[in-house]
Amino acid sequence: MNQKCKHWNYQLDAENIVWLTLDKANSSANSLNAEVIQELDSLLDRAQHDMPVGLVIQSAKTSGFIAGADINEFTQLQSESEALHLIKSAHTVFNRLGTLPFPTIALIHGYCLGGGLELALACRYRLADNDPKTRLGLPEVKLGIHPGFGGTLRSLQLIGTPAAMDLMLTGRALSAKAAKKIGLIDYAVPQRHLKNAVRGILKSPPRTRRLRWWLNLLNHKHVRPWLAKYLEKKVRQRAPKAHYPAPYALIDLWLRFYDNPQQMLEEEAASVARLIIGKTAQNLIRVFMLQEQLKAAGQLKDYHPKRIHVIGGGVMGGDIAIWCALKGYIVTLQDQNNETLARVMQRAYHLFSKRLKDRLLIQSAMDRLIADVKGNGLRRADVVIEAIFEDPEVKRRLFKIIEPQMKLDAILATNTSSIPLEELAQALEKPEKLVGLHFFNPVDKMPLVEIVHGPQTDAHIKHQAATFARSIDRLPLPVTSSPGFLVNRILMPYLMEAVYLVDEGIPLKVIDDVAVEFGMPMGPIELADTVGLDICLKVADILSKDMSINVPAHLQRLVENGQLGKKSGKGFYTFNNGKIIKPAIPKDYTAPTDICDRLILRLLNEAVSCLHDGVVENADFGDAGIIFGTGFAPFRGGPYRYIKDRGQEQVLKILQLLEQRYGERFKKSDGWDNLLIP
Repeated sequence: MNQKCKHWNYQLDAENIVWLTLDKANSSANSLNAEVIQELDSLLDRAQHDMPVGLVIQSAKTSGFIAGADINEFTQLQSESEALHLIKSAHTVFNRLGTLPFPTIALIHGYCLGGGLELALACRYRLADNDPKTRLGLPEVKLGIHPGFGGTLRSLQLIGTPAAMDLMLTGRALSAKAAKKIGLIDYAVPQRHLKNAVRGILKSPPRTRRLRWWLNLLNHKHVRPWLAKYLEKKVRQRAPKAHYPAPYALIDLWLRFYDNPQQMLEEEAASVARLIIGKTAQNLIRVFMLQEQLKAAGQLKDYHPKRIHVIGGGVMGGDIAIWCALKGYIVTLQDQNNETLARVMQRAYHLFSKRLKDRLLIQSAMDRLIADVKGNGLRRADVVIEAIFEDPEVKRRLFKIIEPQMKLDAILATNTSSIPLEELAQALEKPEKLVGLHFFNPVDKMPLVEIVHGPQTDAHIKHQAATFARSIDRLPLPVTSSPGFLVNRILMPYLMEAVYLVDEGIPLKVIDDVAVEFGMPMGPIELADTVGLDICLKVADILSKDMSINVPAHLQRLVENGQLGKKSGKGFYTFNNGKIIKPAIPKDYTAPTDICDRLILRLLNEAVSCLHDGVVENADFGDAGIIFGTGFAPFRGGPYRYIKDRGQEQVLKILQLLEQRYGERFKKSDGWDNLLIP
């Protein structure tokens, strides 16, 4: 017997098993909204009437089980009471699913995240495809909230506090194998065996899993306060409470209400309702939506490159090659120096071991990365990425040599961080084939790639480059060819202002601490040392020709003395085996009150200038680029959203005061007069 609804398909088979299949209408992936949950409720009525031997919830989407709650619904909430009503409706249905009088099984493949995993947790059993693409997690903290459909209580009860809190406080996703190891799922089997495994469970139900005694002990009311302090200390290291309240609310929820499950569910709903309408959650939800916009920029369905050739085995070139090999491409890496290539191979093995863990997968990735001194891979490559010295003449000479050897349909991409494509395209017979693929350091951690297009770049080549970036799990940001593009152009005035502060005698740690307190992932001085002071100087020199940037003499002296930052062991800071050593701040030191404004407003002023000059299409893309390219405080929503929230007039008044106090570099850009931020 079948019943087809808008989003669900109900099938009662000959073995008296109900197969409840989610296929959300007009969507490539399943997500949970009010309509989907209401339909589920009505179908649970039907199941209780039929009284099957078991009910199986599965997905018809190839992309996965359920990717989470529908984020669009979150953006439309107007009040805490409206949010609470939405969450309690889901609670009612999930609680009902959890108390059905017959076995319920979640049949998982692909993504099972957030509300999707909470739905699975409400089932009695969970089976997952053991394919590497299967990922399970509770990433709500990344949206400024915590699980709200009963997932806090159910995960704690199922796998214990250490594992459950790790999932919820970090938002990380697990493979099926890792999920099975901690007890989050009951079985991880190949997809072809999933339905037989369902029948096996229904025929001979496994015993209910019980927590070990010491995990139960950690939930005792006299132990929880001690563990809560430890958890809060760990969270504070990466997420200050003033900026990110959700993880602290989650810990408090467990601390105060775990002994009363019903009350904990009620308090969970109330907590998420409060958080979700707050500024942090709304900005983080917006950042998630911006991320989806960037993903949409790279979706050519008929473009499938297979071979990548990278020229330049330095830090950037080597890491780009490593990342492409990790993501499944056959990669040839060309460099004249065998020792340089050997170092890249060592780094590759370290990253592959860390990411893949399985010996065969590691070896397969190593086999895909090929050292290529003579450049034999150039002729077969679908994408050629140049990552040599940041010198336009050297790059032009290289282009003249390689262009005649490339396949006719291959893309020529440069990883230049600041040189306009027009300067490089002069050496090419077909300048329309040149595009920028500007990665950021470290390549394995920074999600953004600037897709740089000049006036001669063919539009189809630009879309191919964006599609390639998505294929290696990176976010493509289209930017026009201009000095520094978007990220470096905005970042450089911020870094140079930090050097001015150093010249004025302000302690390094004071400058960095102010930036971190604002919400930056690290301070500007530490960032400059990490990137490399020689690279900062080179980019600043290039940008100073077109922008009002004066390169501080202090920076030039450090580079002349070989103090290049982390890679040389000494820059502004000293490094011991790669670990930064920060001198203590003198106890009697009082910092100026305008340090934060001096740093951030120079960044904001240049961001406004970039929008005015058309470097990015709109403020949304600009916010996304700066957040994912620099780590700019995500909870603030990006530089343009920060201007809007702080007030444009207020920002301009402070900019004017800083100009009066410190000079021309704080003069407002032309873009302020016609700035429109949605």
